[in-house]
Amino acid sequence: MIIEEIQQALQNAGMDGWLFFDHHRRDPIAYRILGLSAELQPTRRWYCFIPAYGEPVRLVHRIESGVLDAIPGSKQMYAGWLDLQRNLQEILSPYRRIAMQYSPNCSVPYVALVDAGTVDFVRSCGVEVLTSADLVQQFEARWTDEQLASHLEAGSKVDQVRRDAFELISNRVRVGASIGEYEVQQFVLERFAQSGLVTNHGPIVAVNANASDPHYEPGKEKTSPIQTGDLVLIDMWAKLNRPNAVYYDITWTGFCGEDIPDTIRNVFGIVQTARRKAFEFVVDRLSQAQSVQGWEVDGVARSYIGAQGYGEFFFHRTGHSIGTDVHGSGANIDDFESHDERRLVPGTCFSIEPGIYLPDFGIRSEVNVYVSDSSARVTGEEQTNLLVL
Repeated sequence: MIIEEIQQALQNAGMDGWLFFDHHRRDPIAYRILGLSAELQPTRRWYCFIPAYGEPVRLVHRIESGVLDAIPGSKQMYAGWLDLQRNLQEILSPYRRIAMQYSPNCSVPYVALVDAGTVDFVRSCGVEVLTSADLVQQFEARWTDEQLASHLEAGSKVDQVRRDAFELISNRVRVGASIGEYEVQQFVLERFAQSGLVTNHGPIVAVNANASDPHYEPGKEKTSPIQTGDLVLIDMWAKLNRPNAVYYDITWTGFCGEDIPDTIRNVFGIVQTARRKAFEFVVDRLSQAQSVQGWEVDGVARSYIGAQGYGEFFFHRTGHSIGTDVHGSGANIDDFESHDERRLVPGTCFSIEPGIYLPDFGIRSEVNVYVSDSSARVTGEEQTNLLVL
């Protein structure tokens, strides 16, 4: 258990405690942080309160009294809803400011896992409910050395698969042979499996106007041919097939032919520059020992794209946290879909992936950035020029 680490974090944050709550496994974060078994399938509400000082207190239903036995501390049990109310009131009465998986205005949706009614119930006990977003980032989003190594190994493999996928397209197009989005997608998945990589879905292989849909995915019955004169976007993400491995997530684009239209070349240059400027902003801040928040980085990329006249065509956040899930629980690079004020903390990784999506084509350029104590680095290969296929 990491009770002492949690308590130190609470003391540093000026909070009185952290209240974990679940019902029917609604909050996977609670199970991961508390180290609870993936086999647990509780059907009754449970609470676990970790105070900044003192021992944890578990509140469980009598018919599932052992559900939190893996956690040290005292245990109280309830049966009816009045018992629950009295017990929770007693547990929380000495305290005033507690954290829960709650986010004001749902500004961090990945943490907003406790239902509004439960938050109301806890507030009725006389406490102020604060967001656990920064605590969650500290205990969920930071990588171990082994996870960083798994990311770098996955990155090397994914970058090779990406090179091979674009080479496959180029070889077919140059000789006039047929190839389509779905075939390339299946090629990537086969190569992932051969390389010991797994992914939750995808990859995205999108031609021309299909690339204007950031979450487009081809299918067996939904695929477009790839031909000379086409723009091709590939977004792929995968991790090593081993416990606690973390993802690597990239997007590259290419053009089938030597004669690249000026509009496509210009848009790629704007997107690539926006990506670079956002990364350089992070590096500069950290080199001066200054904190940097996710929304600030988003603003750098978004402002540049807007200044070039394409602001309305960039309609998603600049990046997301990366972890054992491809969209992790750390700070997102976002001042568009939400206003993420969380700091980029050492040991975390995120994507920088601005895009411009016009009616006829879309371009996105994505890298992964790992933050250490006073610096940041791109963890894989960076696309600086549009690929000529």
